[in-house]
Amino acid sequence: MTAGPLAVDADEYRALMSAFPTGVAVVTSIDEELEPRGATCSSLCSVTLTPPTLLVCLTTRSSTLGAIRHCGRFAVNLLHSRARETAEIFSTPVDDRFGTVPWKQLGSAGVPWLIRDAFAVAECRVTRLTAVGSHTMVLGNVASTRSSPNVPLLYGLRQFSRWTPEETC
Repeated sequence: MTAGPLAVDADEYRALMSAFPTGVAVVTSIDEELEPRGATCSSLCSVTLTPPTLLVCLTTRSSTLGAIRHCGRFAVNLLHSRARETAEIFSTPVDDRFGTVPWKQLGSAGVPWLIRDAFAVAECRVTRLTAVGSHTMVLGNVASTRSSPNVPLLYGLRQFSRWTPEETC
C-alpha cells in the first residue's frame, strides 16, 4: 500500500471530527519513578470481547504514554458529566494534575483510579503499541473493571456536554 497526498488539511479534518461527539476518559499509568501520569482522551474504543480489549490513542510525546510503556499497564477512567474540570486539568499542562483530584491505586500495578470523577474504570495490560503519525495506538487487554450508574461526560463541537437520552426514538 502506498500513501498518496492528503485529501484534506488538518483544519478540515479537525472540523470533521469535532462534529462527532464522544465520551471523555482520562487514561492513567505509573512512570518509572512510581509517579502517576494521566491525560484526557476521547480517542477510545472497544476492539473485541474475546479477549476484552480496548484501544486508546495518545500523543507520542506524552509523559502518560511514556509511563504506559514503562509500566505495561494503564487505566481508562470514564468521566461522569460533573467531571468537566478534571477533563480540562488532564488536557492542559498542569504541574501536579494528581494533586487536584482524588485518586487511589487500582489493581496489582497500582494504576491511578480517579475515584470522584470516574463512574467506570478499566484496568488494562498493554498488548501492542503502534505509532501512527503524531499519536500512538495502545491496545490493552482488560484485566478488571469497576462501574456505577451515572451520566457520561461528552465532547463534541469543541465543547463539553452531557448525555440525556430520550424516552423513545
